[in-house]
Amino acid sequence: MAKSLFIAPTSMDSGLTSVCLGLLRAMERVGISVGFYKPFCPSANQSKSVHNDGKDSSVTFARSRSHLQPPDPIPLKKAQHLLNRGKSDLLMESVVGEYQKIAKDVDVVIIEGLVPDRREAYIARLNVEVARNLGSDVVLLSTPGKSTPGELDEELDFSARLFSDVSAQDAIAVILNKLGEPERSGMEPYSNISQTDGETPDYRNSCKVFRNGRFHLLGEIPWQSDLLAPRVSDIARELNVPVLYEGQMYTRRVQRVSVCARSIRNMTETLGPGTLMVTPGDREDIIVTTAVAALNGVPLAGLMLTGGLMPDQRVIDLCSRALHTGLPVLSSPANTYETAHMLANLSNAIPTDDPDRIEKAMEAVATKIDTDWLQEHLRVEVQSRLSPPAFRYQLSERARAADKRIVLPEGSEPRTVQAAIICHQRKLARCALIGNEAEIRDVAVSQGFELPEDIEIIDPSQVRKNYIAPMVELRKHKGLTPDMAEAMLEDNVVLGTMMVALDEADGLVSGAIHTTANTVRPALQLIKTHDHARVVSSVFFMLLPQQVLVYGDCAINPDPNAEELADIAIQSAESAEAFGVKPVVAMISYSTGESGSGHDVEKVREATRIARERRPDLLIDGPLQYDAAAIESVARSKAPNSKVAGKATVFIFPDLNTGNTTYKAVQRSANVVSIGPMLQGLRKPVNDLSRGALVDDIVFTIALTAVQAKQVEDAGLA
Repeated sequence: MAKSLFIAPTSMDSGLTSVCLGLLRAMERVGISVGFYKPFCPSANQSKSVHNDGKDSSVTFARSRSHLQPPDPIPLKKAQHLLNRGKSDLLMESVVGEYQKIAKDVDVVIIEGLVPDRREAYIARLNVEVARNLGSDVVLLSTPGKSTPGELDEELDFSARLFSDVSAQDAIAVILNKLGEPERSGMEPYSNISQTDGETPDYRNSCKVFRNGRFHLLGEIPWQSDLLAPRVSDIARELNVPVLYEGQMYTRRVQRVSVCARSIRNMTETLGPGTLMVTPGDREDIIVTTAVAALNGVPLAGLMLTGGLMPDQRVIDLCSRALHTGLPVLSSPANTYETAHMLANLSNAIPTDDPDRIEKAMEAVATKIDTDWLQEHLRVEVQSRLSPPAFRYQLSERARAADKRIVLPEGSEPRTVQAAIICHQRKLARCALIGNEAEIRDVAVSQGFELPEDIEIIDPSQVRKNYIAPMVELRKHKGLTPDMAEAMLEDNVVLGTMMVALDEADGLVSGAIHTTANTVRPALQLIKTHDHARVVSSVFFMLLPQQVLVYGDCAINPDPNAEELADIAIQSAESAEAFGVKPVVAMISYSTGESGSGHDVEKVREATRIARERRPDLLIDGPLQYDAAAIESVARSKAPNSKVAGKATVFIFPDLNTGNTTYKAVQRSANVVSIGPMLQGLRKPVNDLSRGALVDDIVFTIALTAVQAKQVEDAGLA
């Protein structure tokens, strides 16, 4: 029977949605089968948010950021009506019924309580009734603010007493959110507040309720200003102001608001990445200066013109090229003071159409939750199928443990620079950026990032000559001369590949601004395949809602023969296992079992035989149609005796046409995140990026490469 955790906030503005969903993420990524339930929500007309289109944000985010489909919560107005009519039993019957539908398929259900409101005493009663009727363990959620440890003791003790008759254990644990949140004045936007200078009290060791074991401190989540950064489009929507030029308003975030009416020399320091410049519409000097900053590559958040004023058309024409950089421009009919006041009082709720921000908030919470204690307390088994959050978590942990040096030939490419900084901060890999140091540092500054002093930068002009002779030696059978090698080494991808070939680096990631051929060809020429591989192939990790699947080969081999296809199957199974996916290998065809014939089916049948012969320890079956391999109900009718059908985690496609088409159809039609292609079969790992890769894509690819390098090292393949 499922167990449940009731999350009970002790005050307003506790970050309840982010914490509940972050807790969900934390449990998912360690393999716990978990569901989510929110019994009640404010009615649509009670909600003050203009960003949720009448939908409940918690439920909307749970549906979009996981495979779960929680029911719509009961409007609070309806619940109050039933309570006033003495029908609390009927209300709780509905709650229990919806909960049971969720609980039957999972081991643990996270239940989001109601935010307390002193004007509405019945809200506290509802929280207690739900926890009691569902037999939930209660987790208190508190935002200490400036509370002393003694004051926090009193708050938690009072809140716990409300639930004292829910179970013999009372409330079991506490999550402290927004630790270190600074105070602000009513005229200061959230985005302008920096971390408090004072030290946050050590609540864990100073509070009696934690020292004496009354509550377990389940998580301590620090306040982070970047989690409050709205998009420019969010501001335009909430303030309902005209948009003069959209630009990149749906992706640019406001990290700081600068209300500017100063001279140019006194405002240059405010023109930083993520700044929303607010100025009267007739201050043409400030408008032109902002345009110059945008043209110089500074990614400002946007420009807001106040007072309903517009600059002269000649000034607009002069600044028009700045708009092509993506700079959004808004207009406020209010004067500058009134506009600043409105910006200072924006909602800090996350809009339902902002998946990036809620994802970041969920991760910020998930990394601070004590999942080991939760597993022990709840005594639940982890799932055998690896969920996407579990995959990403395990990938990061394995990359940290591998501690590999990964070379990045596109060292001055902005996304690559940002990804390298993130990997450095998270210790996912020791990144080596190839490029001019001054240029790389300028790119970092222009993007609003600080390049760590100890991050490695390799100036190609200083080291290129060191690789001419070794490259000639590697390619002498092809007639390579020193002059030819020197010319080829002008390409940083070739230079980086030589570093890997000579064991000076553990792996390489490229492709943000290069084609797949530019990345793969030098690897095939200089690194070559390891002794156990017949071909170089690729896999994609497909992060489906409920589990991670492996697709191969979808990027390299146009039409492998049976021997090569068997090799691809074995390589893909080994890759799956290396990244925590239990390999159950399906050899895909348009026919299942003995039902079809023809060259294509026979190739798959023969490849299956060869793969089984080479690796009798692996679960491999084929030919199987995709539906028979993936869906148990279909497998029962089409391949009832197969140990793979309906349970496959590794799908091997017969040719590139089938594989590439299938992966892209699944990725785009089902909105599935795919990581790859990850190359396999090389003596040392080299991985290609899509030229449209996001920063997170590059970060995960670097982590993949680090884990691959460790795998190659452990197997003695290098």
